[in-house]
Amino acid sequence: MRIIGLLPPLASTVVQVGVDHGQDPRQLLWSKGFIAQRPLSARLDDDGELVVVMQVAKRHLTSRPPKSHPRGGRRRREQPPDQAPVRRQRVAAYAIVRSIRGVLGTRNSERGPVPGVWQLPGGGIEPGETPAEAVLREIREETSQEVELDRLIDLQSDHWVGLTSSGAWEDFHALRLIYTATCADPTVPVVNDVAGTTDLARWLPLRHWRSLPWTAGARSALDRFADQILLPTGRHVVAVGA
Repeated sequence: MRIIGLLPPLASTVVQVGVDHGQDPRQLLWSKGFIAQRPLSARLDDDGELVVVMQVAKRHLTSRPPKSHPRGGRRRREQPPDQAPVRRQRVAAYAIVRSIRGVLGTRNSERGPVPGVWQLPGGGIEPGETPAEAVLREIREETSQEVELDRLIDLQSDHWVGLTSSGAWEDFHALRLIYTATCADPTVPVVNDVAGTTDLARWLPLRHWRSLPWTAGARSALDRFADQILLPTGRHVVAVGA
């Protein structure tokens, strides 16, 4: 992944950095003298590399360093002295999807990293696929819903060493692009990707979603952005039964 930082108001490129394994994009920009303000777009360049364009500001002496995103939920354990962890970086795209039925959620299956915990619909980006294409595909596979993407709102980074569900030790770096989206014609969600990492999908009434267990990254995004999404009619979603 490569980050391009633009400085308003002329939107001129002031910084370009590559994100290596384990690096947090916001902390990386901070080390270059800039504060990441918000993501603007994500695309593939001619070589197939993912490029994320972010609005940045110059860092000053009184500026506060960026906070790390909440951990994704895997249990961290001591690394066995005789076993080196396998390094893996996963870039994925997710969406906060709203409709008149509420917010769309998916539940991790036993094959997922945190079984029984709720997540935003989305998943890993396949080679040659843009983040927008990936999240729309994943939403169809996990929920059978047709949605319209609104905008890119967040770029999360999460890095830890832990034990996977298969028993392997992994040095895992997650990079998550978060979009907002609306569904004009919500239906009863159906998980089409049978035997995958999702075993249930539901429209969750806005007054109830906070009572469920969510991954830390999903809860952080929902707390910040869920109430800001408007329906296509311009109305805020009404909390009705799913």
